[in-house]
Amino acid sequence: MLVHLHIRNLALCDQLDIEIHPGLTVLTGETGAGKSILIGAIGMALGQRADAALVRIGAERAEITLEFDIAALPDVQAWLAEQDLDDQGACQLRRVVNREGRSRAYINGSPAPLQQLTELGDLLLDIHGQHEHHTLLKKEYQRLLLDRYGDHQAQLDAVGEAWHAWRTVERQIQDIEAASSALSEDQLELLRHQVQELDTLRPGPGELDGLVEELRRLAHADTLMAVYQQGLELLDGDEQAVAPRLNHVCRALQGQLENDGRLTGVIEMLESAAIQISEAASDLTHHLSDIDVDPGRLREVEDRLAQIQDLARKHRVPPEDLPEVLERLREQLEYSLASQGDLTALYRRRDEAEARYLALAEELRTSRIATAQRLSAAVIEHMRELGMPHGRMEIRVERFRDGRNTQTGRDDIGFLISTNPSLPPAPLERAASGGELSRISLAIQVVTARQGTIPTIIFDEVDVGIGGRVAEIVGQHLRSLAADRQVLCITHLPQVAALGGQHLRVVKTHQADNTSTRLQRLEGDDRRDEVARMLGGIEITRQTLDLADEMLERAGQRFGEPVESA
Repeated sequence: MLVHLHIRNLALCDQLDIEIHPGLTVLTGETGAGKSILIGAIGMALGQRADAALVRIGAERAEITLEFDIAALPDVQAWLAEQDLDDQGACQLRRVVNREGRSRAYINGSPAPLQQLTELGDLLLDIHGQHEHHTLLKKEYQRLLLDRYGDHQAQLDAVGEAWHAWRTVERQIQDIEAASSALSEDQLELLRHQVQELDTLRPGPGELDGLVEELRRLAHADTLMAVYQQGLELLDGDEQAVAPRLNHVCRALQGQLENDGRLTGVIEMLESAAIQISEAASDLTHHLSDIDVDPGRLREVEDRLAQIQDLARKHRVPPEDLPEVLERLREQLEYSLASQGDLTALYRRRDEAEARYLALAEELRTSRIATAQRLSAAVIEHMRELGMPHGRMEIRVERFRDGRNTQTGRDDIGFLISTNPSLPPAPLERAASGGELSRISLAIQVVTARQGTIPTIIFDEVDVGIGGRVAEIVGQHLRSLAADRQVLCITHLPQVAALGGQHLRVVKTHQADNTSTRLQRLEGDDRRDEVARMLGGIEITRQTLDLADEMLERAGQRFGEPVESA
C-alpha cells in the first residue's frame, strides 16, 4: 500500500509530505484548493505524461516521490527482482520534471524508463477518475471490465497467441499463393536485387518526416537564426525589451498592493505573462543553439531523401511503407525458394491453428457468459442501493455480426441498462442520464475493484452528482471496500468524508505574493468543523456542528471504531 507521498515544487505545492494510512482516507477542501493536483502528481509518479507547465513558478524542477509497503505483495516483489530493482523490500517511485519539459524516473533510486514505471504502477495503484463514466460508454472498455472481473487474462493470452499463430500461417499461405508457382531464374534474381536494395537502404520508422523537417531547418538556417535573434532581443535583449519592462511594471504594482488590494489579480496575470515570455525566450535560445549550418549535412539529408523517395516511386508505395515492402518481398523470396510442397504443410498448420483458436475462443465465451451473469447481478444490487430501485443491468455476450475473429475472441460485449421498470434494457448512452451514469459507474467500479489485486485504489470525485441518503451509502461502500485494501477518495460529500478512517484537508494559503497548497490531517474538533463546512451554508451554526458530530459518531458506531482517530 501507499505509505508516503512527497511533492516538491509542483504547481501550487512548494513542499508537501504526508503519511498515508491503511483503510479509507478521505481528502476534502474548497474547490480550487489543489486536490486534483495531488492525483495528477501520483499519476506522474506512476508514469503518466509529465507537463512542464506544472513546475512551480520560480523553481527549476518538480519532484514527486511515492513510497509503498510491499511486504504483502509477492507479485511486486517478484517484478522488482526480475528487473534487478529490488532493494531489501523497499519500493520507491520517483519522478523529476524540469522546466524544459524533460523528465527522469527512478525506481528504488535507480534510473528507469517510463515503461517500467508504468508496469510497476499497474501492480500498485489504480485511479478511478470522476469522468470514468465517459469511458464506460465505449464497447472496448466494457469488454475490459468484464474480462477483469472474470479474471480472464490467462484465457485472453491463450486466445491472442492462437489468433496470431493462425494469422501468421494464413498470411504465409496467401503470400505463397500470390507468388508465381514457378518463378524463372531472372525473376528470382530481380527479387533478390529488390530485397538487397531495400535492406541496404532500410529507412527507419518516422525517418522521412524527420528528414523533411531537418531539411527545412538546414535550408532556412540563416533566416531562422536572424528571426530567432531578433525575437530574443525584443523579448529579453536589454532594459527596453518586453521582459524587463514587464517586470518593472509588476514591481511597481506590487509596491501599491497595500494601497489597493484589487491589484492582486492584475499582478498575477502580469507575472504569468512574464513567466511565459521568459519561457519563450528560453525556447528561442535553445532553438538558436540547435541550428546547424553545415552544408555537408544539408547534402547528406538531400541525398538520403532522394534515395528513399526514388525507391518508394519504384515500388509505387508511400515512403513510410518501404519497411513493409521489404518484409513482404523477403518472405516472397524465401517462399519462392522453398519447395512448393511446403504449402501442404502450411495448409495443415493453418487448419490446426484455426481449430485451436476457435476452441479457446469458445471456452472464453462460455466463461464470459457466466461472468456476465455474476457481474450484472452484483451491479444491480449496488445500483438499487445507490438510489435506482428499479435499476437493471444486462451484459450481452454475442457473436460479432460480421463474423470476425479478433485477438480478444469472437464476442461483441455490451452493457445494457434500464432505470425504468417499463422500459427494456438499452445501451448506456441511451438509457441513463448524466447523474445516473455517474452512479452506475461508481457501482461498477466498486464491484470490479473487489475482484482486483491492486492494493491501493484512488477515487477522484466519482461521487459527483450524488447526495442525501445515497451519499452515505456510497461512503459505506467505499469504507467496506477499504476493509481489505487501501482506498483514497477525494470528495465534496460530508456523508462520505465522515466515514473516512483518515481525513486530510487540502488548503490553499496566501502569503504576500506566494500562493501554496498544503495538507492538514484533521482530528477531533477540526474534523467536525470540516464536515460542518461541507454540509453547506454561509455561516456554520450550532445546528450544523451538531449534525456533523452526529454523522461522525454514527459512522464510528457503524464500523466499530472512532473515525476521528488517525
